[in-house]
Amino acid sequence: MSRLRPTGVLVAATLTSGLTAGLFASVSYAITPALARSDDRTFVEVMQNINEVILNPVFVPVFLGGLACSVVAAVTHRRSADKALRAWVLAGAAGYLAMFAVTAGVHVPLNYELAAAGDPARIQDLAGLREAVEDKWVAWNTVRALANTASFAAFSWALVLLGRSKARSAAPELRERVPAS
Repeated sequence: MSRLRPTGVLVAATLTSGLTAGLFASVSYAITPALARSDDRTFVEVMQNINEVILNPVFVPVFLGGLACSVVAAVTHRRSADKALRAWVLAGAAGYLAMFAVTAGVHVPLNYELAAAGDPARIQDLAGLREAVEDKWVAWNTVRALANTASFAAFSWALVLLGRSKARSAAPELRERVPAS
């Protein structure tokens, strides 16, 4: 039972980092390039809408749960005898924390700036607002997508290593139970 909790937390960290990595990557390779083709009003309106609807009962628990699971996975595996496993779990947590820091430090303020501008139909300088937000938002989204993808890859490899170590530790026990032919 004591091994199940760290394994379960690592699985949860892997899943949540994969889900958020997929979201931020899709924003980088599909959503922001599509918005780049749009006029200023469309850009501002769609970004405001995305920033409102993303705060929903699916995204928030996955995003914040991923942060919690990453930290808990790092804490529960910090004393692992398998140094490689420990390093990959810590790398996964570091990647998730980097993504979270970029989101909190860059995207949230930019999203507030977009929201504070108000109704796009009433904004006097849509081009100026877009110019102040778009390039920075897009560039830092790429950074957080890469950090989050690295987190997912690190947690995934940590699961592989954990599975291998469990198989090695179970092998002698299995040999004792299997009768010789």
